[in-house]
Amino acid sequence: MSPRFLTLADVAETLNISAAQTYALVRSGELRAIKVGGRGQWRVEAAELEKYISAAYEQTAEFVSTHPFGRDGDETPTD
Repeated sequence: MSPRFLTLADVAETLNISAAQTYALVRSGELRAIKVGGRGQWRVEAAELEKYISAAYEQTAEFVSTHPFGRDGDETPTD
């Protein structure tokens, strides 16, 4: 069974981004999280991470449909 709450390090690993990028997502409100404990450690509910990922897929699909590949000024793949 998967844990209900994830640390920011867990989220960073899942999304394959840096801890700083994860913190920025949380602090901006783009990714919902809570602070728990006396030291206020951030936790992201697994369901919220899944919502964030789904929304990112929707945003990407919208971007792709409005910016067809091959158009002048299009980004070059870097991966």
